[in-house]
Amino acid sequence: MYHAYSNQALLSLLSENDEFAFTEIYNRYWQKLFAIAYNRLKEIQAAEDIVHDVLVSIWTNREKNQIDSLENYLATAVKYMVLGKIKDKIKERLYQQSQMQTRSFEMPVDESIHYKRILDIVNTEIEKLPEKCRLIFKYSRHDGLPVKEIARELKISPKTVENQINKAIKRLKLVSRFLFEFFPFLIFYCLL
Repeated sequence: MYHAYSNQALLSLLSENDEFAFTEIYNRYWQKLFAIAYNRLKEIQAAEDIVHDVLVSIWTNREKNQIDSLENYLATAVKYMVLGKIKDKIKERLYQQSQMQTRSFEMPVDESIHYKRILDIVNTEIEKLPEKCRLIFKYSRHDGLPVKEIARELKISPKTVENQINKAIKRLKLVSRFLFEFFPFLIFYCLL
């Protein structure tokens, strides 16, 4: 009987708490609304949930609805809910990615303490280098200056700069062998 009614007649009956009018609206539009939601989300459960929520809102707000075109209203409501769902998924994905990145760069406290100790040992060894060697090494590794620029700055030959850098590296390699033998579990974190 209700299937012959127009959308406007169904909305009028709906505003008077007619459950059969709601059932007719549900049966008339459920498949179309599901197709709209599913085509965008590609998830059956999410599409069903959205259609359900839109249709329930029609019933819940039946006394105050000011709907001119039922079909357009329902389709638009589904599209907005789909967009909301997509935004939520994007936010969730970004949050999960940020959590994974944070976890991948976090170091357990005890390993962080060991890492700091290793850095202290390396820095101590750098400070033990002869003055000229230490200065050249810091210019090269800490400041990132090229050999020619260091040579010009210190008024020495580029070959001397290279020799001093090699001398510092050899000394630090000895220290690193010690560290790798006694702290091999930290190698991964040192290379990050």
